[in-house]
Amino acid sequence: MENDNKMQIAVLIDSENVSSRYASIIFNEIETYGFASYRRIYGNWTRNNGWNQNILLENSITPIQQFDYASGKNSTDMTMVIDAMDILYSGNVDGFCLVTSDSDFTRLAMRLREANMYVIGMGESKSPVSLTKACNKFIHLNLIYGQPNSSSGSANGSDDHDLHDDFTSDKSAKANAVTPLSEIEEAIISIINDNENKGKTTYMGEIGSRLNAKFTDFDVRNYGYTKLLTFIRDKCSKLELIKENSSYYVTVRELENETDVQEEVTNMIAKNGGTIDNLSVVYDKLKKKHPGFDLKDYGYSRISSFLRSMVGVTVKGNAVSLKDGAKGKGKGKKSGDV
Repeated sequence: MENDNKMQIAVLIDSENVSSRYASIIFNEIETYGFASYRRIYGNWTRNNGWNQNILLENSITPIQQFDYASGKNSTDMTMVIDAMDILYSGNVDGFCLVTSDSDFTRLAMRLREANMYVIGMGESKSPVSLTKACNKFIHLNLIYGQPNSSSGSANGSDDHDLHDDFTSDKSAKANAVTPLSEIEEAIISIINDNENKGKTTYMGEIGSRLNAKFTDFDVRNYGYTKLLTFIRDKCSKLELIKENSSYYVTVRELENETDVQEEVTNMIAKNGGTIDNLSVVYDKLKKKHPGFDLKDYGYSRISSFLRSMVGVTVKGNAVSLKDGAKGKGKGKKSGDV
């Protein structure tokens, strides 16, 4: 009765689209989510596809033979879909693991989720976005190949270790397959800002859970790390980790003091004769001088709102000017001399 409380998962492998070198990884990953009650692999076994008898026996995988009925037609895919629907209607499982990089299985993943099944996808970086997004979770096997199996959302900093220096996966494939770092960092900042508005502290566990919910293929191992803590520390320059007893929480790093920025903007306008006719000029100037400058760090989404918050500055239309009391700052220059 050891597996009674675990999620029962049907693992269906498309042998024609996934290398046999990932066999052990597939089932190590499944242990994180539940128990592989079905282990089936589909293909035409009259051809050599790399999945030999020893690999199948070592991993208790049942081979399903499917001949090609006609040249150029893939009968294997159809057989795998039919079996998936039969298993679904049996009511014996809580989820499915579709091991393939083939976009043809996108609709199957969507259909299984419609039936309230938890769908895990596993494939290589060549897997189309449509397939990765159709799953609850998608794991890029080639990016984690050779790395120790660990939970991508781990936030325990007591035994922190990463593989960044030894990460040897294909960089071009990685860049095309994974969510950009800037997008992940902005998502974390949004989580922090949302919590701050509610008077809540943002702990590592919540960040891991919400990133996994937002990005179906998020896994710090895709970037060469084994710990979310180390990933944030090394890759998210706008964030700051703070230890509280044995836990960590995350805040947005103050890149620039708001008072200093206000003085800088005031001087900028003054040097331009007291008025700048285009708000984007101010924003571009700040970005050029401070590459890390981001309005969101100050709680604003638009430069006009940010400037309106400043004492001594007035915004009218697309122009920003100094109020009378602030015009003495800076050396007067002709308009356009920003």
